[in-house]
Amino acid sequence: MGIFSRFADIVNSNISALLDKAEDPEKMIRLIIQEMEDTLVEVRTNSAKAIADKKELARKVEAIEDQVQDWQQKATLALTKQRDDLARSALIEKQKLQDVLKGLHTEQTLVEETINKLTGEIGKLESKITETRAKQQALAIRSQTASNRRDVQRHLHTARTSEAMAKFDQYSRKIDELEAEADLYAKTGNGKSLDQEFAELQAQDEIEQELAKLKQQMEEKK
Repeated sequence: MGIFSRFADIVNSNISALLDKAEDPEKMIRLIIQEMEDTLVEVRTNSAKAIADKKELARKVEAIEDQVQDWQQKATLALTKQRDDLARSALIEKQKLQDVLKGLHTEQTLVEETINKLTGEIGKLESKITETRAKQQALAIRSQTASNRRDVQRHLHTARTSEAMAKFDQYSRKIDELEAEADLYAKTGNGKSLDQEFAELQAQDEIEQELAKLKQQMEEKK
């Protein structure tokens, strides 16, 4: 894949969509940033080469232009000496150099376009890296927040469970105490045993006899 097509894929990529599909978003975003940084290095290297080519072409153009001027002067000199043949030969050499010069100017135009394109791509790629690093930071914050929430919820869940179990045990013991107290009242309260029932009947009979005897004595005294 060429540098320009790979650059276009990176700049036009939807980082958020890639992260949503990734099983490990943090690992994925690290790989994306690494790819971007590698591409940025390559783009800058190509840009530096293009700038060097531009300078080299400028030197060649300058040298060829000097040679064109030199052959022009030679043709003029030959004409002043009535040497049309030499003047013609000088002009032929001049024409050849001018053709070379046209090719160099075309190369200069292409190199200049490449430099402008690479410069623009460097800016876009740097912006994309900045954007992706911001997403990486946001992702790290989300991950840490989620981890903290999980730990807190786990702690709260454990604490609430323990608290609920403690209250349940407390209530169970309270019920046990109430049941025991009820059983105790049933055994020692108003309930009467069979012996108590007969003892009370016997006591009532004795009282009735004593009462009858007392009534008889009072009648006899009248």
